[in-house]
Amino acid sequence: MNTNREHLCDVLVIGSGAAGLSLALRVAERAKVIVLSKGPRSEGATYYAQGGIAAVFDESDSIESHVNDTNIAGAGLCEEETVQFIAENAKECVQWLIDGGVPFDQVETEKDEQPRYHLTREGGHSHRRILHAADATGMAMQTTLQDNVHSHPNIEIFERYNALDLIVDENSSDAENTIPNNNVVGAYIWNRNEEHVETVRAKFVVLATGGASKVYQYTSNPDVSSGDGIAMAWRAGCRVANLEFNQFHPTCLFHPEARNFLLTEALRGEGAYLKRPDGTRFMPDFDERGELAPRDVVARAIDFEMKRLGADCMYLDISHKPEAFIIKHFPTIHMRLQDLGIDMTKEPIPIVPAAHYTCGGVMVNQAGRTDIDQLYAIGEVSYTGLHGANRMASNSLLECVVYAWSAAKDILTKLDSVSLPGALPQWDESQVSCSDEEVIIQHNWHELRLFMWDYMGIVRTDKRLERALRRIQLLQQETHDYYSNFKVSNNLLELRNLLQVAELMVRCAMQRKESRGLHYTLDYPDMLEVSKPTILTPSGEPTN
Repeated sequence: MNTNREHLCDVLVIGSGAAGLSLALRVAERAKVIVLSKGPRSEGATYYAQGGIAAVFDESDSIESHVNDTNIAGAGLCEEETVQFIAENAKECVQWLIDGGVPFDQVETEKDEQPRYHLTREGGHSHRRILHAADATGMAMQTTLQDNVHSHPNIEIFERYNALDLIVDENSSDAENTIPNNNVVGAYIWNRNEEHVETVRAKFVVLATGGASKVYQYTSNPDVSSGDGIAMAWRAGCRVANLEFNQFHPTCLFHPEARNFLLTEALRGEGAYLKRPDGTRFMPDFDERGELAPRDVVARAIDFEMKRLGADCMYLDISHKPEAFIIKHFPTIHMRLQDLGIDMTKEPIPIVPAAHYTCGGVMVNQAGRTDIDQLYAIGEVSYTGLHGANRMASNSLLECVVYAWSAAKDILTKLDSVSLPGALPQWDESQVSCSDEEVIIQHNWHELRLFMWDYMGIVRTDKRLERALRRIQLLQQETHDYYSNFKVSNNLLELRNLLQVAELMVRCAMQRKESRGLHYTLDYPDMLEVSKPTILTPSGEPTN
């Protein structure tokens, strides 16, 4: 077994969801691409996205309206240039998906008419502008992109590979020595199939690793969402921003056999009501928009009612709609619930909020470039400024494909002028041994997710945040000692990264002395008149 195996490529894409695969396809005509997939290639957040992708396709809608809705949902913290940039390029990028074969639902038209797409509406949107494939849009996108990637001769997918760390050529920095001006030259990767570390040399590296919702006890995300890209970028010297804004999806199924099953916002868009255990509605008591209020408002309302009543869950009810309508619009959900003994056409569905989306991340410009040359970050791993203090529904898949396009365009303009780096230092594991104490990792893992839910959850206080930071620092020391002495494993790598991202989340939250969007603290319940993104730099204190 060669433990020093080295791979060469023009572009290394870390992550195999909508962002990573879209970029890979867009650069592959001129570049050799390696895509790393931590698990099976479909096992990412994209595959489980139900709702859809937002874009202005209806004549009665407008880009200005999409921009305005996004800014309102973002609670005054969106970067307006970014919102405009994404909304303006939305239709073209979604059309690229359509041209690639993504089967979005269409409405019936006359024989010679152009196809028209069925558009649904979700929370925060003032128009129907959500293209979808029934209630399994992410699955349709992921499957189509995978098929296109699989048939492309210039793209190679490495399944069951973790990225350990980026390899950076530290050749220079700015005058104040605060933000590195280094360039990435590759990455160390862990082959889970053969359990050893390998090296990739690349002209460009793209982080498309998704978010970090696995840091919480309850999450709608798959197990791979462990903040790897954010942690690796931070260790390499990149700034991060707005990690205090963790979106909790209001409606995750409350059932012991389906802990991560999400109930799409489109249910509420099509008329479902949120109800207490006694069958009464409660959202009109909290917001005039009722069930179509932004997710942060809905999640806090559910959390409040659960705590007030001492209830394990609330309920989502669409049973007042015709059975045929429900089955046509939500076939995947209907079938899954039936398997669990719940008939959504006749009874309400038990739900709880769950961590769903990481609104902050690695800071990038409009081309997806990070603080490190030749290193890009796209999708949920990044902070573009689109989401502000709260992501509007169905803008996330859109951000993935628009930034995949803009980053690919930027990479292609530089492809011929950047040389493949020379030989890289090999990974040295000669001083470590195999562990017989994996239970330590499991214990620390569960402890982290539990106190993050309790102290850094939907409602926060200064004391809770301080408790969380102290516990994170203790676990970091234990994990560092473990990492230094034993060979790597999937759980160890994920725990190391989650602890790093948890620390950054808490530090961001401690800096924000107000309640805004997804960050709600009892110590500062009001919004400040003027608010800026929370930015952390690896070499210094957080700045606002």
